[in-house]
Amino acid sequence: MNIQNLFAERIGGRSFGRSGEIYKFEKIKRAKAAARRARPEMELLDFGVGEPDGMAPEIIRSTLKREVDDPANRGYADNGIMEFKEAAAEYMRTFFGVELDPAVEINHSIGSKSALALLPLCFVNPDDVVLRTVPGYPVLATHARYLGGIPVDVPLYAANGFLPDLEKIDPEIARRAKLFYVNYPNNPTGAAADAAFFDRLIEFAERHEILIVQDAAYATLVYDREPLSILSRPGGKETAVELHSMSKSYNMTGWRLGFVAGNSDVVRAFAEVKDNTDSGQFKPIQLAACAGIADRSLADTIRSHYRRRLEMLVQALRQVGFAAAMPAGTFYVYVPAPRAAGGDSFENAEQASQYLIREWSLSTVPWDEAGHYLRFSATFESAGEDDDERVLTELVRRLSAARLSFE
Repeated sequence: MNIQNLFAERIGGRSFGRSGEIYKFEKIKRAKAAARRARPEMELLDFGVGEPDGMAPEIIRSTLKREVDDPANRGYADNGIMEFKEAAAEYMRTFFGVELDPAVEINHSIGSKSALALLPLCFVNPDDVVLRTVPGYPVLATHARYLGGIPVDVPLYAANGFLPDLEKIDPEIARRAKLFYVNYPNNPTGAAADAAFFDRLIEFAERHEILIVQDAAYATLVYDREPLSILSRPGGKETAVELHSMSKSYNMTGWRLGFVAGNSDVVRAFAEVKDNTDSGQFKPIQLAACAGIADRSLADTIRSHYRRRLEMLVQALRQVGFAAAMPAGTFYVYVPAPRAAGGDSFENAEQASQYLIREWSLSTVPWDEAGHYLRFSATFESAGEDDDERVLTELVRRLSAARLSFE
């Protein structure tokens, strides 16, 4: 039996696993392993990590430990427990001033990634268009393509503040579109949407009858501004759903817990598909989140940690010639990639990133979809707050020795 003949075309059909193409993050992983073998005495400084460097707050961890021993919590959670929906509603009220009915306008998800994978099942038929901003997280577009949909990239350029230029979207494409995926605060650019942009986006969605899927995984990690939800804007709850995650705001990466909020018809459709896909996140994890997600002081402590690190990281990158600026949100610094280093020239950001790993044991994430950029993350490893300066001083030393050119 030749299993190769049975693979679905959506994942490559008979060519699945044989193309030789390597995903960007796999290339980074391999390059890091090679750098460690080549220079075992040199610490690999990893600025590419996209997950928090700290533990979840103590009250969340201690609640999990207690609830896991309660026999009442041993069963399936299905579409979520009401306690978590109510805590999520309180979170939306506390951080964003948004009033939601927890019974019909909120449903938990096993993280945002799972929600993004399931939402296309609610809406996408063959040949339907899905708009998605690039660079960015590909999951919703990937699953739309699995269903025969057509993902259309909407580029994010510095000249437009890394916001999509809605006027440049082909009206015929917009007419065929069903979903518009956006992500603010934005990974990787660090841009944050303001009320004026959300209002323009809502008007665009109303005009073309498109559902906005706003991925708000970094919603509380904003600097010099208040957190903003698209659901707080006029027409937002009618035209959008917003995905929130515990991963970034509360250092709960790996716990896999989030929620979909907004338009009640969409939430109901999501719950229908989800109920036929998974059996819900473990109840103690949901109850643990209830203990902290509406506590603004916990999120503010985590935000302050990243703000301090980001300010230090920006200063370090500027010292060696990067056009670095404090992001409006997230924990990323997104900078134009160098064009050359030493005797090597780079055609794109991926080549620059691979050079920095191979030659200097410095890991970043390259993005080449809308210009050539490197993403440095403030989630780098250190031995603690007192050790951050040592790591960044070493970053400056290595980048200086690399003799980077930006022209």
